[in-house]
Amino acid sequence: MNLILASSSERRIELLKRITLDFNVIPSNFDEKGVKFKGDVAEYVMTLAEGKAKDVASTIAEKENTFIIGCDTVVAFRNLVLGKPKDEDDAFGILKQLSGNIHNVYTGVVILDLKSATVKRDYVCTEVKFSNLTDKMIEKYICSGECLDKAGAYGIQGNAAVFVEAINGCFYNVVGLPLNKLNKMFGEMGINL
Repeated sequence: MNLILASSSERRIELLKRITLDFNVIPSNFDEKGVKFKGDVAEYVMTLAEGKAKDVASTIAEKENTFIIGCDTVVAFRNLVLGKPKDEDDAFGILKQLSGNIHNVYTGVVILDLKSATVKRDYVCTEVKFSNLTDKMIEKYICSGECLDKAGAYGIQGNAAVFVEAINGCFYNVVGLPLNKLNKMFGEMGINL
């Protein structure tokens, strides 16, 4: 089987290695800005994940036994989608909003079977509760450099772990690749990773 992860995310690569070592990485060049959020976060992340997978699929000549995994993760808070921060000021504002509150982390997962042109789509939503954060805590975290390339301006697996008071749902979803969901989706396609 030719399994391709349509992402350059180190976190997703590391997580996928927990269930299989037999895959290739081809980063997607899909323009996420072309997809407008229309109020349904689950549909939004699945559309983004599918766009990434199809972008990579367009570069693959060998269709036989080739599967592409596309993913996209966002943080949703009070019906706003919080993607990656534009800069450190934006990161501060995002983390200030999340302080002391519950937010949801959504990951859309898409598997493309290139031979049959089958598209399997699903998503996972995890609820995360942050403690009350002081400005100093937020500034210290921003100085760590972890915030800029992550949805919601934080990485639960890094220094922001101390912000998390509670989690309800899949931890790996918050990191960026819900392994249980991915494994089930492949299982439904008759594939045992």
